[in-house]
Amino acid sequence: MAVDDPWYDETASGRGEEAGRAPGDGRPDAVPRQRVHSTAEIYLEVQRSPAFQEVRGRYRRFVFPATLAFLLWYLAYVVAATAAPGLMARPVAGAVNVAMVAGLGQFLTTFLLTWAYARHARLRRDRAALELRWDTQEMTRGVVQP
Repeated sequence: MAVDDPWYDETASGRGEEAGRAPGDGRPDAVPRQRVHSTAEIYLEVQRSPAFQEVRGRYRRFVFPATLAFLLWYLAYVVAATAAPGLMARPVAGAVNVAMVAGLGQFLTTFLLTWAYARHARLRRDRAALELRWDTQEMTRGVVQP
């Protein structure tokens, strides 16, 4: 059955090729074969690249100190609440005491840390990570999954 499709590529479908010979086997006009990387090899190559290491480094330089600071702040609140109940019960304004201010400070710190993380990601990592993603997708295009 003939196909009336102007976009139909006969050579890509296997028509016109000799049996048992793949394109590029000994013909001078054929595209030379290139080594096809597996997806795992491509991702390992990207992981070893300086661009990926820079993105990971920027991530770590922000996340580790921020996490440590927040955990210390949280532990200080918990320790103060259990070890110094007199300090935490001290009134600040009316019925509001130090424990309430510190507890609300925990919420405020969470929101500020989330904002700082999103800002850092947007300004320092997102563009480089997106470029890495596009490059990786271009490298994996055409790789046949087993």
